[in-house]
Amino acid sequence: MGRYVARRLLQMIPVFIGSTLLIFLMMYALPGDPVRALMGDQAFDPAVVANIRKDLGLDQPILQQYANYLGGLFQGDFGTEIGSQRPVADIIADAFPVTIRLTLFAFAFTVFVGVGLGIVAGLRPDTLQDRGLLTLTLVLISMPSFVLGFLMQYLFAFQWQLTTPTVRDSMNFGELMLPAIVLGSLSLAYVARLTRTSMAENLRADYMRTAVAKGLPKRRIVGVHLMRNSLIPVVTFLGTDIGNLMTGAIVTEGIFNVKGVGNAIYEALIRREGATVVGIASLIVLVYLATSLLVDLLYAVLDPRIRYA
Repeated sequence: MGRYVARRLLQMIPVFIGSTLLIFLMMYALPGDPVRALMGDQAFDPAVVANIRKDLGLDQPILQQYANYLGGLFQGDFGTEIGSQRPVADIIADAFPVTIRLTLFAFAFTVFVGVGLGIVAGLRPDTLQDRGLLTLTLVLISMPSFVLGFLMQYLFAFQWQLTTPTVRDSMNFGELMLPAIVLGSLSLAYVARLTRTSMAENLRADYMRTAVAKGLPKRRIVGVHLMRNSLIPVVTFLGTDIGNLMTGAIVTEGIFNVKGVGNAIYEALIRREGATVVGIASLIVLVYLATSLLVDLLYAVLDPRIRYA
């Protein structure tokens, strides 16, 4: 197991470099000049702009800029915003905990509600409960997140006045509840359907008939044999879904005015602040890689037949 983990960690290095390089090139390939944008509509001296670009290293070849950025990244330096001269690490330190809090809230909602609904429907396929779940999840999958967000905002905030329409305090879990539900609704639909399908298929498996024939208690048959095998595809989806929730939070944070990563990326794109976008994207890439490794390790826990030599 230790050798497998070490090998996976080594494989993450080229993946991280390749993904961040692609993001870096895409960001700096966008039209516009962030230094020129600082001047606004007023007249400017081209020599002054050239000196500023030279001080920031923007006059160097793009690959050299990426090499400099990567070298600073390994030392904990995410760069500096051109407009505000504020370290990107400080921006991330302010925005990332908010998005992490919102993502974990949405992830917990997805796991407990989605898996729970999937288990109820999977144990009783082709019943009214099963058809109701499939209909509900189909509606959630078909509805765009911004439509669901405005709908939930209208009902819970304006009609029933159960919560505030926007988040005023990002540290308040009560105010983050509605954005988290909206953020996790699409993932909940997929998790519920995946759990339901996996459990319905495993109910007809040979090992289930053997467990019943041996006279094992129903609680052990469902809780140990059926659940452990049925949750493997669900765990695979949930592992990658953490990163999807973080990137999907951009729309949700905009609807509910949450000052998280989504708001920071949006403002950075408007101001053409490439260092901020690339820095946040680099952290999200690390989250994807870490959750991918964790999912692979969980396979061996859920299924004893899986071993990493």
